[in-house]
Amino acid sequence: MTYLTAVLSLIFVLSGGAKLAGLDFEIQAFERWGYALWFMYATGAAEVAGGLALWWKRWSAWASAGLSMVMVGAVGTHLLHAEWGMLAVASTILGLSVWRTWHGFSTLGAGQVPVMTAKA
Repeated sequence: MTYLTAVLSLIFVLSGGAKLAGLDFEIQAFERWGYALWFMYATGAAEVAGGLALWWKRWSAWASAGLSMVMVGAVGTHLLHAEWGMLAVASTILGLSVWRTWHGFSTLGAGQVPVMTAKA
C-alpha cells in the first residue's frame, strides 16, 4: 500500500501544485471547461492537501475519500468535453483512489475513525 500511497501522493501534489502555480495549461483547461479560476485554485489546494494527508494514517482514508470525490468531478468534466485520453487517465486515478479509500478504512481500528455522535 505504501507504493500506491506514494504514487497517488505524487500525482495529486504535482497536479495540485500546477493549479496553485497558475500554469498556463491549467488556466486554459479551466477556461475551456467554463470553470472560474477560483475553482482551479480551490481544486489545487484540495489536491495538494489531500496528497500530503495520505501519509498520516489517521487521515489517509479520509484524504483518499476526498480525493476520490475530486476525481469524480474530473471524470465528469472529461466525459462532458469528450476528452477521451484524459478520461482514461482520470478514471484510472479514480479507481486507485477508491481502492486506497477502501483499504484505508478497512485497516483503521474503531478508535481511529473519527465519528460524530449526538449527545442527548
